[in-house]
Amino acid sequence: MPDAPNPDFMREAIRLSIEKMQAGFGGPFGAVVVKDGQIIARGFNQVTTTHDPTCHAEVDAIRKACQALGTFQLDGCDLYTSCEPCPMCLGAIYWARPARVFYGNTKADAAAVGFDDQFIYDEIEKPLGERRLPMQQFLADEASASFRAWEAHEGRTEY
Repeated sequence: MPDAPNPDFMREAIRLSIEKMQAGFGGPFGAVVVKDGQIIARGFNQVTTTHDPTCHAEVDAIRKACQALGTFQLDGCDLYTSCEPCPMCLGAIYWARPARVFYGNTKADAAAVGFDDQFIYDEIEKPLGERRLPMQQFLADEASASFRAWEAHEGRTEY
């Protein structure tokens, strides 16, 4: 049976969310990555200060944890985040493959204070032609060269 979530790790994610927001870094979101009972990375929202819409707390923590571990996957790690991950962060989390994710606030809580990601979930469900952001395949034959090269590349690392 897996270990129960550790309230100290969640409290650290929450502390980061408040401290860094009050210090002017961005929105009220914090995250920590834990391995073997130790925090190996801390992340916080820096969207507005870095001018980077991908610099959410979870993505920041994942990047730092992977650097600390020297790997691109978080095998055996837990992620504690102050809020239920948005669609982008959820995708990053799945790619990073931590063992578990624990969150504090829900996406409904986030929406209630102005961070509503529901439109993204709704857009994902729509056929490409019905989405607000126009998307069109272009130069597919030429683009397929990169995948053929990947298949032939002997030194590739599967992920």
